[in-house]
Amino acid sequence: MIDFIGSALSYIGPFLLVLGLVVTIHEFGHFLAARSLGIAVDRFSIGFGRAIATWKDKAGVEWRIGWLPLGGYVRFAGDENAASVPDQADLAAMRGEIERREGVEAVGRYFHFRPLWQRAVVVAGGPFANFGLSIVLFAFLLMAVGETILPARVDGVIPGSAAERAGFSRGDMVVQADGRKIKSFLELQQMVAMRANVPMTFVVERGGREVTLHATPERKTIVARIGGEQKIGALGLRGLERPGDRVVKRYNPIEALGGGVARTWDVLESTVYYLGRLVTGRETAEQLGGPLRIAQASGQVAQAGAEGGTTPFAMVLGSLVALLGLTAVLSVGIGFMNLLPVPVLDGGHLLFYAYEAITRRPLAAKVQAAGYRVGLALLLGLMLFATWNDLQQLRVFKFLGGLLS
Repeated sequence: MIDFIGSALSYIGPFLLVLGLVVTIHEFGHFLAARSLGIAVDRFSIGFGRAIATWKDKAGVEWRIGWLPLGGYVRFAGDENAASVPDQADLAAMRGEIERREGVEAVGRYFHFRPLWQRAVVVAGGPFANFGLSIVLFAFLLMAVGETILPARVDGVIPGSAAERAGFSRGDMVVQADGRKIKSFLELQQMVAMRANVPMTFVVERGGREVTLHATPERKTIVARIGGEQKIGALGLRGLERPGDRVVKRYNPIEALGGGVARTWDVLESTVYYLGRLVTGRETAEQLGGPLRIAQASGQVAQAGAEGGTTPFAMVLGSLVALLGLTAVLSVGIGFMNLLPVPVLDGGHLLFYAYEAITRRPLAAKVQAAGYRVGLALLLGLMLFATWNDLQQLRVFKFLGGLLS
């Protein structure tokens, strides 16, 4: 019991750090886009709940720090509508109230009376801030830590595996997978892991010539150090490292920026690919994780990063560097998910704006409210399902049963 509580507590700090940074940057993206367009903002909060500290800047924006460090939010002036998409009647009433209170010239400062393209820019500012955060973090890691590259050379082939049936041999160097250039064994593993039961084409260098092989990764259950039990695609290959193979490449700022963009795109592409397989029923939904799995991964990543340190400072630094990598990956996912066309999310607002652009008027308030409720129900349902998966993955029910038996 004490070990369980201690383990849980070791996950909380890293989880709050990672999630807090991702969500705060998301909201700051909305804020920065609004301020750059001269839109009035009432409040920017880091964290939720009762304020620990508050202050106002010269523009009249109230900044606050909430006691619950799970992200933050930005509130635009006059933004009392929960869905932030009032219809024509609401807009008329809001305009009249602003004119009576502040004068006709003040109306243009409010978000809802800005041109459609400006509102769309503000809404999209959050997800794109997440993508920007990922690019910056990946670039920083490529400059500060570098990239360890181990060629995708085959050391052995597991008997009876998909690799053996395809004709892989010891000493083969995998150079392409489905037309994509392979630079390292890790890159090969990551690509195969996402393609269980999907026929793939590989090009290997063998004896000075290129050989084309066809293999279908098999779905295997593994227990990973970070993430726990996972069902992934596997070929049945073991890597071979020869002296001089392992190279640590450090990037200059320009190269790092390009590498940050490339890695952000890779994570986004993988996310879209996985969701496509999930929707079409080719991937199991058991792998969907929620906040508990993120917390677990955060703690495990922090612990793994600390292991190489010989002093407390080096251990803390190692944990922070490892968590930055996790933050970069998570930020891409948060940015993409918020662009989905689901009411409540930023993509839902953009969907309503698309309707407004076509019809020249906002969607009726009743329809918006219904969409908001449906979107909220879908989001809550997904969160509950992911949390159920988390509880099963973490063996919480088994643990509770042991306490009661």
